[in-house]
Amino acid sequence: MTALFDAARDCLNAATPEDKVARTFVAAEAFARGELSIPDDAPPPEPIGMPGRPPTPRLVHPRELPKRGFGTYAGRAGFIHAIAHIEFNAIDLAWDAVYRFRGLPREYYADWVGVANDEARHFVMLRERLREFGHDYGDFDAHNGLWEMAEKTALDGLARMALVPRVLEARGLDVTPGMIVKLRALGDDATADILEVILREEVAHVAAGSNWFRWYCERDGIEPKARFRELLGEVRASVHGPFNLEARSAAGFDADELAALQQP
Repeated sequence: MTALFDAARDCLNAATPEDKVARTFVAAEAFARGELSIPDDAPPPEPIGMPGRPPTPRLVHPRELPKRGFGTYAGRAGFIHAIAHIEFNAIDLAWDAVYRFRGLPREYYADWVGVANDEARHFVMLRERLREFGHDYGDFDAHNGLWEMAEKTALDGLARMALVPRVLEARGLDVTPGMIVKLRALGDDATADILEVILREEVAHVAAGSNWFRWYCERDGIEPKARFRELLGEVRASVHGPFNLEARSAAGFDADELAALQQP
């Protein structure tokens, strides 16, 4: 029986989109069948580094990325590429949550294996749509903000659960509904339909972050609301409204946390 941690590392190391997606689907199916063990005596994880990536897209500072409107064909292609890049990063984020943090309940690993599988499926849908625009993943520049946050939280599972799912990924809950409205107004129902699927499933992903953030807090005797406010203060530049309060509430944010988000 193969260890889940080894399978997760293999998915992280996969350098091409095709290989990363294929390995993710195989590993998720194997885990669902009970074929991947979670050993108590596994060696510690390797220090975090860049996961396997294709040579493109070129990673640049977010300020170097052009603003692309939906009104042009090229603009929409660039937008789809940006969302595909987020989903590609999200595959690695989910697998790193599996690989890096040890000694947790099986339900924790089941949640993040499921998230990795979903993110790979989202990436495939977006890549196929991008190809219909005459482009492919890697044709546009992108940034590395999501993985940089993974590096910052590599030694703290509590902070990882708070800052990746509940801050960075939760941002998608806020902005995606408006994107869907704009795309439908332009007659691009095909892209909008993909975003509808992603939005619906990302609520569950953020909810998993909420659940395991609170689990860590309970285990360590930490008051979760105060700790979340402290962590928000560390990344305040990454958190700004307007907020999709309904989706965030469904994803495990309580009234006090929603109020904290909206504080100037």
